[in-house]
Amino acid sequence: MSSVTPEIHETFGQGRVADLASRRTYEQAWRQFAQQQSTEEFCSSWLVIQSHTIGGVSDGVVVLLKPGTNAFAPVAFFPDTPRDRSHLAKISERALQTGRGVLEPREQPDDADADPERPRYQLAYPVRLDGEVRGVVGLELDWRPETQVQTAMRELQWGSSWLEVLLRRHADPKETETLRLKLALDLVSTLLEQPTLKESTAALTTELAARLGCDRVSLGLLKGRRVTVTGVSHSPMFEKRANLMRAIERAMEEAIDQEEAVVHPPVRDDRPVVARAHAALLLESEAGSAATFPLVHGEQVVGALTFERAAGHQFEVPTLEICEAVASVAGPIVELKQDNETSLPVHAGQSVKGLWDRLFGPGHPGFKLGAIGVLALAAVFAFAEGEFRVGADSMVEGVVQRAVSAPIDGFVMAAPLRAGDTVREGQVIARLDDRDLRLERAKLRSQREQFSKQYREAMGMRERAQAQIVSAQIAQAEAQLALVEEQLARATLVAPFDGLIVRGDLSQSLGSPVERGQVLFEVAPLEDYRVVLQVDERDIAYVETGQHGELTVTSMPGARFPFRIERITPVNMAKDGQNLFRVEAVLEEAVLEDAGTGAHLRPGMEGVGKISIDERKLVWIWTHGLTDWVRLWLWSWMP
Repeated sequence: MSSVTPEIHETFGQGRVADLASRRTYEQAWRQFAQQQSTEEFCSSWLVIQSHTIGGVSDGVVVLLKPGTNAFAPVAFFPDTPRDRSHLAKISERALQTGRGVLEPREQPDDADADPERPRYQLAYPVRLDGEVRGVVGLELDWRPETQVQTAMRELQWGSSWLEVLLRRHADPKETETLRLKLALDLVSTLLEQPTLKESTAALTTELAARLGCDRVSLGLLKGRRVTVTGVSHSPMFEKRANLMRAIERAMEEAIDQEEAVVHPPVRDDRPVVARAHAALLLESEAGSAATFPLVHGEQVVGALTFERAAGHQFEVPTLEICEAVASVAGPIVELKQDNETSLPVHAGQSVKGLWDRLFGPGHPGFKLGAIGVLALAAVFAFAEGEFRVGADSMVEGVVQRAVSAPIDGFVMAAPLRAGDTVREGQVIARLDDRDLRLERAKLRSQREQFSKQYREAMGMRERAQAQIVSAQIAQAEAQLALVEEQLARATLVAPFDGLIVRGDLSQSLGSPVERGQVLFEVAPLEDYRVVLQVDERDIAYVETGQHGELTVTSMPGARFPFRIERITPVNMAKDGQNLFRVEAVLEEAVLEDAGTGAHLRPGMEGVGKISIDERKLVWIWTHGLTDWVRLWLWSWMP
């Protein structure tokens, strides 16, 4: 016994020393927790306290999101002594990815003292802020019964709320606002996922109740001066005439009438609001608190959202801020879905009512002034008169247009002029190759001389019959020679009169063959024009000979050339899907004599011509095309 006693005393002494050291560390952690100055100190002291509370913790780590980044980093360890914590890193990373608590036995190390039937446990739990994972806590525990392991996980879950308080206190206000708005958008996105308004409101209210910890969430739409509940969380089918639904509708109307969010009991120091209907709602539903937020689209209230929590639970300020953000974003979406499901007569009636309220109701001075201006302008157009003119695409042509064609089959030898050149009467435009004709002429002349010699010999020998035969051959040769001389004269193409070549260019076709009768050039006079207008069949009834008008060509948009209608062709032509009539007009003599603008006119110029009809009311001038089309359309459908 004496030999064993010192060992026992030594063992109990070491255990007592370890307990004293652990107690001192625990007390020091509480003092540091109460006086912490930084995030690292807070997390270190919290981890020590949490480890002592759970008990049997051999290793622990706290990992938080780095501010301003998307990376996670450890900020606290238990114990402080360095060691291999790769096993905790794996389970912590799994908790970050899944967003849920993870509990599993640790793989047994290669140690002879390890008991496979009593393994150690690893557990990790994520830390959230406004629904977003912002960190994780990982612990390694000694073996214990399964019920105690579940208790340890629950202790860790409750204790992690202190880290949430830390994150909220040190969070960047802009980042917190961004997270709150993101959560609100995620909630409102359920409105867009459903095809109908009824299904959308049911999905939104159910999602809000689940995510914000509400006992019931209701959405109502404003119709006239009354509110009708269209969606209740977890209740796709509900009785609209039930006392509870009516109490919810009165609470919504109370918030809409005040154009303010109503929270009862109040949790913020906002300006006082009337909450009698909300108090009645709490009595009817036996809930603990209620809050209603109007749904606004522009300046118009379209409905309201009412949130209810069970007895003993009230709304926190962050939750109310999320509710307010959801209401502000959901208002326009609800209004859009409601408009899409509104029938055409109802939609037209609402539009007329809205226009009437703007015109004769209070406010909207700019809209009223604009309406008065439009009415005044319409009155002016209804009684004022103006000149009615028919417009048409136009082109300038020469009164006479002469074609210069190929007189014989041949080849182009020279072409000094082309389209666009001004020519004088008799000026050479082009020449054809006449070498074959010259050879033919020399041959015929030789034949004629031979026949003449034979004729003289026959006359000298008094052979009258032979003389007559030779005389006929001489006449034949002279006729053929005259034909060749005429062809040689025509091989040179000349201008028939003073004018402008409007068509033809052989400068790039020297040596190319031409056929007899082929049109090579077209020449128009320079001082004698006519205007060809292509008038639409809808306006041809207003056009008469003798009417006057003005022409503007594309090359001279600032010049006006007066003309007079001379002829209307009674045959129409189709162009670009329209039926057009050819109307010919002559330019006034003053235009042709004007050396400034008239000298610049050329055949082939295109532009727009307007024919003056008479004086008519402006409203008729601008609407007669539409009214004529409507009359024709009605006539086509009449039996």
